Amino acid sequence: MHSTKQSILTKGSPIYKNILVIEDNHAILDVITLILQSESYRVTGLNKSADMMQHIESFVPNLIILDIMLPDADGRELLKQLRCEDKTSEIPVLMISARYTAENVEHGEFKPNGFLAKPFDIDELLDRIEGILAGKTY
Repeated sequence: MHSTKQSILTKGSPIYKNILVIEDNHAILDVITLILQSESYRVTGLNKSADMMQHIESFVPNLIILDIMLPDADGRELLKQLRCEDKTSEIPVLMISARYTAENVEHGEFKPNGFLAKPFDIDELLDRIEGILAGKTY
């Protein structure tokens, strides 16, 4: 007799979702990583954008959490780069920022799947991630 977990595994659907977090503040990156790992997500973190495309190719994220203000790039430019590449155009992106709020952020021509102003509530972060992975836009 197979348990339901066994039958899910045999269908080949991944149980864990991969999340790439690009955030230059080490404390915030560590907290997000720990929270997401405790929720059974597989997480990789970058503190700058330099190797972003290589990480995406090797890690194949289901979602990217992207800070707007990075030391080596503007997250909105990175979003444009992601949306313009065939391999990455469909990856959902949740943008985060301490400088901007949902009311005053100007995304430019490409909109993320969601936006959160820092500091954010952990439950709010998890709700946005689950919603975006389910196909919602915020």
